[in-house]
Amino acid sequence: MIKKKSSNKPGHKHGVHYLMCDVKLLFPVLFLTGIGIVMIYSASSEIALKKFGNDYYFFQKQALFAGLGLLALMICRYLPYKFFRSAVYVIVALAIVLLVAVLIKGIGFSAGGATRWLHIKGFSFQPSELARFAMIIYLAYSLSKKKDRIEDLYIGFLPHVGVFCLFAGLIFMQPDFGSIVILAVITWIMMFAGGVRLLHLFSSMFLVMIFGSFLMLDAEYRIKRWTTFLDPWQYPTGEGYQIIHSLMAFGTGGLWGTGVGKGYQKLFYLPEPHTDFIFSVIGEELGLCGVLVILVLYLIILWRGISIAMNTKDRFASFLATGLTASIGLQVCVNMGVTMGLLPTKGLTLPFLSYGGTSLLFNMISIGILMNIGVAQNS
Repeated sequence: MIKKKSSNKPGHKHGVHYLMCDVKLLFPVLFLTGIGIVMIYSASSEIALKKFGNDYYFFQKQALFAGLGLLALMICRYLPYKFFRSAVYVIVALAIVLLVAVLIKGIGFSAGGATRWLHIKGFSFQPSELARFAMIIYLAYSLSKKKDRIEDLYIGFLPHVGVFCLFAGLIFMQPDFGSIVILAVITWIMMFAGGVRLLHLFSSMFLVMIFGSFLMLDAEYRIKRWTTFLDPWQYPTGEGYQIIHSLMAFGTGGLWGTGVGKGYQKLFYLPEPHTDFIFSVIGEELGLCGVLVILVLYLIILWRGISIAMNTKDRFASFLATGLTASIGLQVCVNMGVTMGLLPTKGLTLPFLSYGGTSLLFNMISIGILMNIGVAQNS
């Protein structure tokens, strides 16, 4: 009797598994990106028609960004995550160079009183996104390398704070206070996960709060943001204008929303409806049900990211997954908190939904890396 050859060989299983994608990550990302493209068109068509004479302007660019982002996701899905460990100093150096370049007159592009972008052949690039990514990779590399002496002040704490201060100083000169806050929280979370002494971490938190309070009081517009946050209705035509119209959008949406394309606040009432306040447009046009769907999709991504970070045996991979997941989660929390009046106004995009090529690209790269780590832990 001739026996058929079994296909359940270890190598065959490994090969099939390696070719598979993590649908628990990929599905919510694709769903959010698709919703984002549709809602960006809905939110920006009137603005694009008035400014560029083409109501599809932002829609077309976001669709292109999404295609490039998916390509980057698939590349990082099959690129071994250990590549980033070997390239850590190159990535950090590149981030520093670009952060310096954006401050040079004639190279950096200014908008809204801040210089945060570089123009490259018709496309804008935000170096602070690369800086956040570089900081995560650096911390993952350094924390995994110093595991035996991580509680030492001069080895486990000060070098990491020094690199953070370098990035934060350059970003502050743009200025972009919101990105600094996100970077600081990511740094704190990763050092906490890495085993840095709690005395050092909580002492630094206390010092940062004092320094942050000084910076806030030093700039009049930051003081106004806080007073507006406490009572936006006191400044209905000034600093409170954005959040008031954002809350009106959520209130108008009700349970089921007004319908895609039928929102009112995006019609030159709500500033930046396709970027910082895309969630408000979603709340108005898709209602509470649409908002809940968005929240569930984000929770799936964060749950899967945390699961990957906790289950991998490689310390570098674990810290890398922790940092990337924390980055996405913090952006979501801050953006949603701002649009719903729970946090002071910050110019941060909503991952996979807001218009913006740099943000979408690095979030897609983050998902690709998480997928690669997830596959490696099961190999």
